[in-house]
Parts: sequence; C-alpha cells; structure tokens
Amino acid sequence: MRRVSVFGATGSIGQSTLDLIGRGAYDVVALSGGSNIGQLARDAIRLRADVAVTAFDDKLSDLRDALAGSGVAAAAGKTALEEAADRPADWIMSAIVGAAGLTPGLRALRHGTTLALANKESLVCAGPLLMAEARRHGATILPVDSEHSAVFQTLVGEDMAAVEKVIITGSGGGLRDWPLARLAEATPEQAGKHPNWDMGQRITIDSASMMNKAMELIETKEFFGLPPEMIDTIIHPQSLIHALVQFNDGALMAHLGTPDMRHAIGYALNWPDRGPVPVERLDLAKVAQLDFHAPDPARYPALDLARRVMGQGGLSGAAFNAAKEAALDLFLARAIRFTDMAPLVARVLDQMDADNRLEADTLSLDMVQDTDTRARQIARDLA
Repeated sequence: MRRVSVFGATGSIGQSTLDLIGRGAYDVVALSGGSNIGQLARDAIRLRADVAVTAFDDKLSDLRDALAGSGVAAAAGKTALEEAADRPADWIMSAIVGAAGLTPGLRALRHGTTLALANKESLVCAGPLLMAEARRHGATILPVDSEHSAVFQTLVGEDMAAVEKVIITGSGGGLRDWPLARLAEATPEQAGKHPNWDMGQRITIDSASMMNKAMELIETKEFFGLPPEMIDTIIHPQSLIHALVQFNDGALMAHLGTPDMRHAIGYALNWPDRGPVPVERLDLAKVAQLDFHAPDPARYPALDLARRVMGQGGLSGAAFNAAKEAALDLFLARAIRFTDMAPLVARVLDQMDADNRLEADTLSLDMVQDTDTRARQIARDLA
C-alpha cells in the first residue's frame, strides 16, 4: 500500500487531494494544516493518519483535544512540519500556500520521494535549488498547478528540442470585465470572487491581478528549463484549455478539461499511469465556443514583472514572491488599493536591485529566506 502525506490538507488543493485519497487504498502518514483544527482533525481521524500537524504552535492543545482517543499523534510548529516531511512516504502533496511550503518540500525531496508540487512559491523563490535537490536524491517532482500539469501531460513522449513555445492560459480573474478606471476601487471581497474556479481568497485575488499567472510563467521557466521567450500566456475566459504547446512543425497541442483541480491532482497521484478521477466530463457540443484574447499590460502589470524576474534570475524570484505576498497582505488590510500591488512589488525589486541584493549564481535556503524577510520589510516600509 502506498504511503502518502498531504501538506496544506485543509486548503482547497488539500481537500481535493484528500477526496481522491479517500476513494482509494492508501496509508496516510501525515496531514498538515493551519488554523482550521476541526477540519484537520476530522480528516486525520477519517483517513487514520499517523500524525496531524498544525502550523501554529498556539493551536497544539486544540488539536490534541480534537484527536483525543483517536490514536493520531498531534504536533505543531515549523519544526514539527519539517519532521513530518522527514517521515517515510512514497508520495507527498505540497499544497501549503506561500513561501512556508519551501522547506517541507526540500526535506521531502531528500528522501527520494515523489513530490506533487502545488506550491507555486517553491519554484518561484528557489527553482534551481529545488530541482537540483530532486536530481541529487533521485526524487521526482510532479507539477500540480493545472497549467503545468497540462504542459507536462502534453509533452509525454515528445522531444523538448521540437518545442517552439509553451502557452499557459488564464481566466483573467473576477475583475476582467471591469473598466480599467474602476479597478482602483475594487475591494478584497470583489477581487476574491472567481468566475470559474473554487479557490481560497488569496489565490483568487492573485488571479484577479494575474499575479498568479506571473508566478506560473516563472514556474514554467524553472520546471521545464525553457528560456523566457518560449513562454507565453493568453486570456481564456472559460478555463477549459489549461495550456498549449506549439511544436516546430506548426502543430499546436492543447490540454482540455473542466475547471476542477482533481484533474491535475489525480494525474499526479496515479502517475505514471492514468486512473479514474470523479470529475465532470467535458461536453464540447454544449460548450460550443472557446474564446481567447491577449492580456492587456495596463490591466495586468504583473506579467511584465514576471518577464523581469525570468530575465534576471538569481534571487529576484524570492524577492518578487515575498513582495507580492506583502502587497496582498496590505490590500487585504485595506492599507493599499488593488492597483497599488504591482507597482509596490516593482519598487521593492528596484530597491533590492540597486543594493545588489538580487544577484546570485547559486542559491541556498538561507539566501532565499533572507531575501524573503528583507523584501517583506521593504514592502511594508514603502507602503
């Protein structure tokens, strides 16, 4: 029986993962979550996990109470997360949101496991470090972002030398039809509503600003080893085509599916085989029409920031992600406007670039974490 762990189990990706795991025969090693102790405990008991870990030290007593008599161990905090990642498992889902997901992922790779990577920040902040760690220990990283899973699946059996371009799609987010002049007025509640996907608030707001697509452009470069000029994005409001690959013979291959993250999760869970996944089947006759248009740089300045980061490399990804997260925190606190987020991230990159803090030929975890801390502080100071 395969041993599996899920980090970020109480989030939307984690819950979709547990839905699939609960339908099969798996030995659940560890589940981690944040402040939703009730959900974490219920899932840990239902799936008979060895241990449940909350990221928050002050929630440990609540977790222990919720697990009392179940036989599931309780743990809390950063060290406990790392220790859970060290527990032997054949397959680990990395779905912790934010830079906090990097260290558990790195720890898991050192055991030569298969890491299903839904944590965008790991590749954006430390792509070269993560990929090198996987090679060093013979571990496998499988992309779980719907776009990167789509590219990965489209490339099965293909020669990378024949690829001309990879195109990832984006819905344009919940504010895509708003007049440009009105975007500055958008509230967190308005930006936090997605027309197609059921995601958490932070990811949904990142979709509205296309900060998430900026992250995915950078991810594409790091995971597939492609130069920036071979990576593009297009607005596709229906979210039915997740990515396209263009080849040197003019062929354009697309991956289609309903907007349900269990597609990508199920592919990673069953890889290298395909297994049945309980998602709605796509009826193209009912869809009838697929729409596309180029993203407007004025509406989505985050995409230009992604181009800057991809071209610069070094520690610029770590600084970009940290500044993005800090800007989102400020927007959620109503300290800055929706349209202030991308300019704030640009100013952080400018300041750190001027101080020569982004250049690096090789990365270490300490360097990435130091850059993360400094970029967040600069963002707060500049705001």
